[in-house]
Amino acid sequence: MAPWKIAGINFDHLHMGDNLRAVAEHPNAEIVGLCDERPERMREAIANFRVPAECVYTDYVRCLRETTPDIVLLCPATAQHGEWTRKVAPFGTHLIVEKPFAASLAEADAMFEAMTATGKQLLINWPLAWVPSHRTTKRLLAEGTIGQVLEVHYYDGNRGPLWHTADKKVCTAQDVQREKPDSWFYKQSRGGGSLLDYLGYGTTLGTWFLEGRKPLEVTCTVDLPAGLEVDEHSLTVARYETGLSKFETRWGTFTDPWTAQPQPRCGFILVGSGGTIASWDYASTVCLQTGQHPAGREIPVDKFSLAEQNPIAHLIDCLEREVPIVGPVSTQISRIGQQIVDSAVLSAREKRTVSLGR
Repeated sequence: MAPWKIAGINFDHLHMGDNLRAVAEHPNAEIVGLCDERPERMREAIANFRVPAECVYTDYVRCLRETTPDIVLLCPATAQHGEWTRKVAPFGTHLIVEKPFAASLAEADAMFEAMTATGKQLLINWPLAWVPSHRTTKRLLAEGTIGQVLEVHYYDGNRGPLWHTADKKVCTAQDVQREKPDSWFYKQSRGGGSLLDYLGYGTTLGTWFLEGRKPLEVTCTVDLPAGLEVDEHSLTVARYETGLSKFETRWGTFTDPWTAQPQPRCGFILVGSGGTIASWDYASTVCLQTGQHPAGREIPVDKFSLAEQNPIAHLIDCLEREVPIVGPVSTQISRIGQQIVDSAVLSAREKRTVSLGR
């Protein structure tokens, strides 16, 4: 079978480098093109993956016409996900959009409609969806180990989006201060802020853990840092028929969770009718508490096939087996996550509890 041809377009988000590495390491995929209006943002990827000069573009139309990719990786600023999806969709390629789904539910729906018209697949990449602890937790839930999930408690974030680049390379405090005034992560008009950056992780994976159930209403508050136009800390409480769940996002954790877990720890605690599960980001075990083991016991995380390790391998596997995308990276689950995020944004802005939008 010929390798799947994949192009990376728009390097706003640092995760482009991580996703391109997954392409480079896939046994049946190849990078056929890179494109960004600012060539300097592609420099590291070009070197890392030995991309020849003739495969590097600053014009996305030319890139798509000349490379004819099967799959396009898009990593634009959050508020431009809809714009870039509409730009690329007419070229008839499958699409992987880096999280979050969009800056609004209306934009997410427009993205879905644009891709539905082409008959191609749209995958929303949530990197935490591939973390073995969370996938192991989903398996334990499916086995009924803690009964019905009643509550989801989520806390996540990092030191800040400018403290690291692709492959989690660490930046200095001087780098952060230099980049901060011009970074889209800190621009309200471009979808910046910790809420839009991280809340979708919690609400989307939380919806996956809850088997697609939606809350009735949402209450959210955010901090208002002096000199910034976006939040760095948000707290969302969602009321479900089964009780309250909470989702907290934070730029400014003491450490990055992939290096050393901060306190509070980053990840999920799930409360069920017959037990609890603590599923921390990047952990080698999950803690399962049941009536038989009230003190809790550590369950080693499962080993997963390549198709369950990253978005590129997963989409290729779905396409080759001709099966739909399911789980948190599907548009169905991601849309519910986006509904909750939209409600949280409205709640924070109007300082009131709101009903979940349709």
